[in-house]
Amino acid sequence: MTDDERLRRWRLVLGGDADGTGYALSGTDAAMDGALAALYDGDSGDGGGRARERGAGLGASAPRVARWLGDIRSYFPQTVVQVMQKDAVERIGLTRLLVEPEMLEAVEPDVHLVGTLLSLNRVMPEAARESARAVVRKVVSELESRLAQRTRAAVTGALDRSARTHRPRRVADIDWDRTIRANLRNYLPERGVVVPSRLVGYGRRQRAVQREVVLCIDQSGSMAASVVYSGVFGAVLASMRSLKTSLVVFDTAVVDLTDRLHDPVEVLFGTQLGGGTDINRAIAYGQGLITRPTDSIFILISDLYEGGIREEMLRRVAQMTAAGVQVIVLLALSDEGAPFYDRENAAALAALGVPAFACTPDAFPDLMAAAIERRDIGQWAERSLRRPAG
Repeated sequence: MTDDERLRRWRLVLGGDADGTGYALSGTDAAMDGALAALYDGDSGDGGGRARERGAGLGASAPRVARWLGDIRSYFPQTVVQVMQKDAVERIGLTRLLVEPEMLEAVEPDVHLVGTLLSLNRVMPEAARESARAVVRKVVSELESRLAQRTRAAVTGALDRSARTHRPRRVADIDWDRTIRANLRNYLPERGVVVPSRLVGYGRRQRAVQREVVLCIDQSGSMAASVVYSGVFGAVLASMRSLKTSLVVFDTAVVDLTDRLHDPVEVLFGTQLGGGTDINRAIAYGQGLITRPTDSIFILISDLYEGGIREEMLRRVAQMTAAGVQVIVLLALSDEGAPFYDRENAAALAALGVPAFACTPDAFPDLMAAAIERRDIGQWAERSLRRPAG
């Protein structure tokens, strides 16, 4: 890197005028600097950003903010644009302006933006609602194309494996191909035969749904990204005939969105981010949806900050596990890194044999496969996601 390029980069990072670096910006560089200044100038200078107070920023002008959103999409890569949009929500009141169609047409759609729009769902004017739906549908479509095929493949494979038996009752139930492969080490070359010490058979296909899956999702404000991913995964799982999938969201009340699972956008617009939390009430409702405990998977997605009755919450979880339900607690289902969560409740759940951990969307299909095969979820998390919390 040349000295000139190094000065250019420092000038863009530090902001201000040319006095500090001796480097004057022009053209596209000057426009990029202006876009950064509008959002970040005025910081306290504590090491987290550009320190000098300069200009009036974006203010509350929707046209000005819309132009700025278009500018940053021109000057910066998509990942940087998404970070700047998220910062704009916090710094300049972009949330309030997002109810205007002009703004929605200018933003770069991403999971964080969807979460912001969902939080505005109840106050959004009708004129902006269709634009908001278009933004949400674009993000959902991208997530489905990335995650749906892997999820279906992982779940189908796990169901297939879990349907096999090592005690076939009839010769017709023996899967000879897999039995031979499982016993190749028992081959007797002098006789040209394989001695089958272990039989692999076809499991009896149940005419009823093979597995019940209940997704119970905390819709408090901190869980926005998890709500988005959960809605997408819920719709994918519901599309599989081998599963009976239910999805409920909760704050202090519980809303059953199972009838909307045919369309994840409808699921997401059925949520209301923010408010309190009553995990116990939500678990009680979800528990009531389970008809065959030993064939059921109950997934609670929550930061575990309980506003309801903690002792009853833990008792209900213990009841489900004792009945044979595979209970999974996810502190987050997102790419946002380590979540904030109630460590005391996480530890209490771990003592019941239900470890709580955060899961990335890319790892969720494998988690579903492990749950269907009734593997030890704590061990799976240790191997796949580092160490579970609690």
